[in-house]
Amino acid sequence: MPYSERVSRNNKPFLVVMDVDSTLINEEVIELLADLAGMRTEIASITEKAMQGEIEFTESLKMRVSLLKGLAPECHSRVLSQISLTQGAEKLVNAVKNAGGYLGLVSGGFIEVIKPLIKGLDIDFCAANQLEISEGFLTGKTTGEVIDRAGKAKALKNWANQLKIPISQTIAIGDGANDIEMFAAAGLSIAFNAKPLARKAAHLVIDNRDLSQIISVLGI
Repeated sequence: MPYSERVSRNNKPFLVVMDVDSTLINEEVIELLADLAGMRTEIASITEKAMQGEIEFTESLKMRVSLLKGLAPECHSRVLSQISLTQGAEKLVNAVKNAGGYLGLVSGGFIEVIKPLIKGLDIDFCAANQLEISEGFLTGKTTGEVIDRAGKAKALKNWANQLKIPISQTIAIGDGANDIEMFAAAGLSIAFNAKPLARKAAHLVIDNRDLSQIISVLGI
C-alpha cells in the first residue's frame, strides 16, 4: 500500500505526532541550557549516547538534568531566543491542518521552552518533561511523568483514542532512539535525519532537512 493511502484514503482524519528537538526545531534544547550552566561538553556527550541507544533515555535525562542544577528560570526565555524552526516546519503544519489532520508534539525536552515555541503554530497536543524549580532555581530534577520512549508511544495512542482515530491513521516523525516505541505504535513512522537505530525502526527515512518533504509522502 502506498504511504499516502495510509492517511488520505476515504478522507479519513489522521494524526501526526512529531518529536521536537532536532526534528521540529534545529536545536537540542538541553544543550542550549547546558551552555548556560557551563556543561555543554558533558551534556552533549550524554545526549549523543542516548540518541544512539547506548544509554537508556530516562537515565540519560536524569544525568543531564542534574547538571542544570542552580540555573534560574529565566534560562528558558534565553534559550527560546536561540531556537529556530526546521525548514519546512510551518508548511508541514499548515498542510496537515488544511487536510483536516491533527498535530501532536512529544519531547524528551522541556515544556517550559516548547509551549511558547508552538504558540504561533496550530498544534493540538503536546507532551514534554517539566523542570522542577525550588526557591527560585532549577533543582536538577524533573517533576511529573517522564516523557521517555514509552511516554511518547503512550501519548500517540492516547491522542488517537481521544480523537477516535484508528492507529493505522497515525504518523510518527522523529530522529532518535527514544522515538522507536512511538514508531512501533504508529501506522506510519518517518525517521527524519535520524540516528541509526531510528532509521532501522522506521517505515521511511528522509535525509533532506526539510520537513515540507513529508507533505508529498502523506499525500496531502
